[in-house]
Amino acid sequence: MANFDPTWASASEIAEAVAAGHISAVGVIEHTLARIKKVDRKLNAFTKVTAARARRAAQKIDQDRAAGLQLGPLAGAPFAVKNLFDVAGIATVAGSKINRGNPVAKRDSPLIERLEAAGAILVGALNMGEYAYDFTGENIHDGNSRNPHDTDRMTGGSSGGSGGAVAGGEVALSLGSDTNGSIRVPSSLCGLFGLKPTYGRLPRNRSFPFVDSLDHLGPIARSVRDLALAYDAMQGYDADDAACQDRPAEPTLAGLDRGIGGVRVAVAGGYFQQAAFPEALAALKRVAAALDAKTTVEIPEAQRARSAAYVITATEGASLHLDRLRTRSNDFDPAVRDRLIAGAMVPATLVVKAQKFRRWYRDEVLKLFENVDVILAPATPCTAPKIGQQTFKLDGVEMPVRANLGIYTQPISFIGLPVACVPIPLSPLPIGVQIICAPWREDLALRVAHELERTGVAVAPHPNL
Repeated sequence: MANFDPTWASASEIAEAVAAGHISAVGVIEHTLARIKKVDRKLNAFTKVTAARARRAAQKIDQDRAAGLQLGPLAGAPFAVKNLFDVAGIATVAGSKINRGNPVAKRDSPLIERLEAAGAILVGALNMGEYAYDFTGENIHDGNSRNPHDTDRMTGGSSGGSGGAVAGGEVALSLGSDTNGSIRVPSSLCGLFGLKPTYGRLPRNRSFPFVDSLDHLGPIARSVRDLALAYDAMQGYDADDAACQDRPAEPTLAGLDRGIGGVRVAVAGGYFQQAAFPEALAALKRVAAALDAKTTVEIPEAQRARSAAYVITATEGASLHLDRLRTRSNDFDPAVRDRLIAGAMVPATLVVKAQKFRRWYRDEVLKLFENVDVILAPATPCTAPKIGQQTFKLDGVEMPVRANLGIYTQPISFIGLPVACVPIPLSPLPIGVQIICAPWREDLALRVAHELERTGVAVAPHPNL
């Protein structure tokens, strides 16, 4: 351990090495900052590096260790956050040009505070699609996030930098947001583990919103153990987010090794396989075989759920940005601006219909969990498209890439179910599979993901940069 290399180490491995004295927290952070300087010119994952802050935090951890104090479970592990999280002393830009003139944040997001309380060290803010209205990781203001497995390809979005930074070995852990799939799409295209918790589980206050009734926050990592460590550290009620549920924390780390004996696993059929590329179906088949999933279930009206999600996304998003659209429309990415304007013109009767359908759909999907515990589905229809690619063929029809990378994620986040995304290391590019569970069963989603990782089915591959 004398030559411990943090580059591809997990957050838990880094914390164990720091606690054992195999490497100092300062040594980890200096290595991390040098790595970012070396590779981020290729990846464009970071929009801000908080080097001075990170060095101060690392020095404090080393002082605590020298004093014999107990360190947190993530002590010394570097992490970064999508630039819609408030970071004290930095303007929260949310991938936009308009927000750059805003005052700096006075206080960190509660999720940053909680990860730091566990010993993790913030090293910066990450690139993202403008205002999170994106599945590609492309940004006209900050440049495009680039996939470490092929820098000519998309990371997926909108948490593009969050995927690129972890997959590229810049940080062990990142935070993203997921409204319609923005944690799971980058996890899939970048070959990472990601967790979208149950809606209302983690507080979202002091982060820039997109669609209040759909927004989730969560972690991306190279191992399931790191997801569990981060998720457990971030749980807890916060009254400043009206959607956050006053529910006791339910730790997941201790249960990862319980195995999956007796867990009833099914595969989502119908809609969730109709437009998939061969690689998405191959990954799904591999996971289903490993879990001995012989049952297929039909998630009812998934296509309609996706349409309703689009209506709610467009209208809530437009409402949030109306003043900006009126006064600074030329400062938006035109692709984002035009969709928001279209959302502002959706008739109220259609929104009411979408919300009524949403209640019915949630009830119908929850009925499925009376007979199964886990549902498997593709995370994306394909591996990472080329940056700038406008269309691909789905079921023989030429379709826009930007809108359709989330065809399998939207019907799930629409009703707030917890999902772990696991990476399947196909050649030449990885792709993800969703592990979908009933509300508040993040423990089960992570346990199944851990079993797939333990058996070598799910692997976060290291790119050759």
